[in-house]
Amino acid sequence: MHDHPPGIRGTGNRRLLGISLAITSVVMIVQIVGAVLSGSLALLADAAHMFTDAAALVIALVASIVAARPANDRRTFGFQRAEVFGAAVNGVILVALSIWVAIEGIQRLLVPGEVEVAGGLMLVVAIVGLVANAVAMWLLSAAQRTSINVRGAYLEVMGDLIGSAAVIVAAIIIITTGWVQADAIASLLIAAMIIPRAITLLREVVSVLSESTPTGMHVTEIRDHILATPGVVDCHDVHVWQLTRGAPVFTAHVVVDDTTLADGGAGPILQRLQSCLSEHFDVEHSTFQLEPAGHVENDAHA
Repeated sequence: MHDHPPGIRGTGNRRLLGISLAITSVVMIVQIVGAVLSGSLALLADAAHMFTDAAALVIALVASIVAARPANDRRTFGFQRAEVFGAAVNGVILVALSIWVAIEGIQRLLVPGEVEVAGGLMLVVAIVGLVANAVAMWLLSAAQRTSINVRGAYLEVMGDLIGSAAVIVAAIIIITTGWVQADAIASLLIAAMIIPRAITLLREVVSVLSESTPTGMHVTEIRDHILATPGVVDCHDVHVWQLTRGAPVFTAHVVVDDTTLADGGAGPILQRLQSCLSEHFDVEHSTFQLEPAGHVENDAHA
């Protein structure tokens, strides 16, 4: 059986999110001050992105706490979907931010030289942002593989790291050539980087909420594995979806021959089926309805 990472329910994720939030908040303040003093739009855009990162990390942290609450009679699957809603908010914020940055960048290009840009201060602050984002990204790199919400925060930090790199390049150009339009171009590059990440995150959110089959899982392949189990005659009404990233759920109706049921009852074959799902498809939560040959479904969709 595979060892599964703790996902959003692990306290380690919350600790990492908290550390990343502290780093992001401090650097955001530094960038805002630096943007005001240097007159850099790119640095201000990067600071705005850092603000979005901080908001995303707060959402992720709150969602992780909510998702850790145990299941109850009303919410029988628990609260793991909270992180999906948090990720949806992150995606919407990313889209709004990119639009704002794009508008400001275009205005600055249309009216070049309207604001003086202090390239030296811009460079120093951007380097601080780059280092801080690299640290935060490293902290979240492992947890983002098992949590869609942590992944949303991770993608934002990664984009901000690239944004800081763009600001550094723009600052060097301004220092060496005096071409202040580099600042506006860096701002537009930041906006261009945000949109694809936002779309990717929102697509994953839609996939989870629409209960689509998780990426990499194929119902036909799963059905073939079940049919290969000794004693299984047929398999139908197969459903597989995920509560959130790393938490797939599976149900199926399995027709079993009378001899298998008579020999050992339902216990042994259930164990074989669940072990098959766990070992081959990393599905920990599976539900099987065992049916004798000739069983007739009562509902109209059988």
